[in-house]
Amino acid sequence: MNHTINTICLLTVLLAMGSTAFAQSTERSSRSDSLSTSHDLNPVVITGTGTYHRADNSPVAVKVITAKELKDAQVTTLQDALTKLTTTITTHTNGMGTFVNFNGVSDDYIVILENGKRVSGDDRWSRINMNNVRRIEVYSGAASALYGSDAIAGVINIITDDGREPVSASSFTKLMNHGRFDEEVNVDVNAGKLTSQTSYAHHQADNWQVNHYQAFDEDGTEVLKLTGRPMSTGFHGNNISERLEWKFDSRWSAYIRGSYYDNLTDRPQTASYFTQKKSKATVPDGSPSGSTYTYTPKAAYTYDLHHTSYTYGGGARWTPNARIHVYLDVFSDNFSSKYDYWQTADKEAYDETRKRTHYVNETLRGIFRLADWNKLSAGAEFVQESLSSQSDNIDFETTNTYNLFAQDELNIVKGLDAVVGLRYTQNDHFGAAFTPNAGLFYHIGGFRLRASYAGGYRTPTLSQLYATDQAKTAARYTLYNKDLKPEKNHFFNLNAEYSNRWMSISVTGFMNKIRDMINYRTMTDDEIAADANLSAQQADGWSTIRQRDNIDRATLRGISASVKFLLPAGFTIGGGYTFTDSEAETQTLDKKAQQYVITTSPVDKSVKHVGNVLASWDHTWGDYHLNVSLNGHLQGERYSSTYGYADGFSQWDLTTRHTIVLNHFTLEPGLGIENLFNQRDNSYWNSNFSTINPGRSFIVSLRMKY
Repeated sequence: MNHTINTICLLTVLLAMGSTAFAQSTERSSRSDSLSTSHDLNPVVITGTGTYHRADNSPVAVKVITAKELKDAQVTTLQDALTKLTTTITTHTNGMGTFVNFNGVSDDYIVILENGKRVSGDDRWSRINMNNVRRIEVYSGAASALYGSDAIAGVINIITDDGREPVSASSFTKLMNHGRFDEEVNVDVNAGKLTSQTSYAHHQADNWQVNHYQAFDEDGTEVLKLTGRPMSTGFHGNNISERLEWKFDSRWSAYIRGSYYDNLTDRPQTASYFTQKKSKATVPDGSPSGSTYTYTPKAAYTYDLHHTSYTYGGGARWTPNARIHVYLDVFSDNFSSKYDYWQTADKEAYDETRKRTHYVNETLRGIFRLADWNKLSAGAEFVQESLSSQSDNIDFETTNTYNLFAQDELNIVKGLDAVVGLRYTQNDHFGAAFTPNAGLFYHIGGFRLRASYAGGYRTPTLSQLYATDQAKTAARYTLYNKDLKPEKNHFFNLNAEYSNRWMSISVTGFMNKIRDMINYRTMTDDEIAADANLSAQQADGWSTIRQRDNIDRATLRGISASVKFLLPAGFTIGGGYTFTDSEAETQTLDKKAQQYVITTSPVDKSVKHVGNVLASWDHTWGDYHLNVSLNGHLQGERYSSTYGYADGFSQWDLTTRHTIVLNHFTLEPGLGIENLFNQRDNSYWNSNFSTINPGRSFIVSLRMKY
């Protein structure tokens, strides 16, 4: 912590050494950023088409979170930004980590992009420096034709600032209770033809617990035992990235980039919990008299999880004229997860590699304006994925995917546009597939109507194909399945919008039909008996032997509505609501009858009702600007296939941002209260928590800009 604070102090001194000329530029940009303008309702978007459009002229509907909204809410993680500022995304955290849900389905079906480049790896949600984000574009719907595998639910594209000034630097520091500390720093330099963009982020938090008990049942009677396992696991992490671009002339430019990410959990080494063992009690004559229970304390943790990732890549852009833009991008992501065992009385500290993944993406694409009424995006993409995992018994496996894609934007007549796209995919394991998309866009005045269809396609992961997992605490053995099929879907979307300079209203209806979803299938006694290896595993004490299989299908229907008003005197109000009705069908084994039955339930971790509320006020007095914002997130019950329903909850955050323009730089101290009404879920440990927020907390922050 001391080292981090010293870094902030040093940066402050460096910022204070800037020139007055840059201060004047900063003052103008600060004031323009602080004021609500019509551009808040009509920003530039690129997601969904791959080409730039004003939002009111985009053939597909895209939700935009602006830089001002991010600053006003004082968010420091991508998950917080999406949860607080949209209604289509919810998050859920338990002992296995944090899970993101998008329009009723998990983040396995979401593609995350940074400036149009795919972000991969297990910790992809944690690698974005929010201090450098210009806007976030959220596209709801299947988009495999343009973005490839996994784009079944939607696409999230984070657009970062390009730092056009000769020298610009900024930092954002945020403090909250339970040791939550965030620091983000950006430095951009434009020296003639060379541009450098450097980014650093540090995040950390302590462990916390709302309820210190775990619950057991003794023949229907609840018994409480203390547990040291936290509701939220402490951690500290760092992420640093660099991008260098050289502009040869107005037609040619090239860039290289790289990053390093490191994250280590800080689980309590002395934490313990109780295990329950049931046995039959007897009376003196030896006859049974019921059940007895014994409780044994056990160390909760013996290791921390250590995640690291390094990325590198580069590319070039060629624009011979205004009608042709050609891009080449090469990118590699290398992720490693380790068990960091700490020293105990009987063993030394050591590391054990859990898994390593390697992702390579090579894309050549072009945008061609064939005529004033026709714009074509087309290209080729190569993806290679590799996995080795000691814990899952995978020595080394790899797969290659080859893609050709094209999407055409057509202006049919005045006010009527169409989008048609197709992707051809050839995979080493699964052969060839085609994924189409098509849409119509009608606009007149401030009214816009959009209708679209898209097919989605997701190939099974290498872990699903090859991993053999053994969960000793649950006596469960999971077998790999090399015969899995890709998951596919049909996504239908209908959108209506109206906007003018001071208001925007949008209503969207959607239906998502997913088939061949991968889940766990419990194997029958006959299947186990027919396999000598599985019979041996059952004899070793595995009570459940299961295999991954394409046994699920889901249908999701929903409607989203949002509204935003820019009012006189600096007031902005808005909000949104999303209703999602989901139905999942899965094959479940009746162990007694040894027959499979079809069960129907909501989709796992889905939420039916989600809403948000935004109210803010901006006012400027000379060189001082004030923003006051109130953000509310309201969420109904969340379904879990394991635990049932978690209660609904609401969280309200009140924040203030104070912009002070000085001679050489701009200061933006912030004060606020998170979880204004102290909403907490004090359920017993290992419950289906509605929220893991520890309760009301004060926010202290400081943003500095040069």
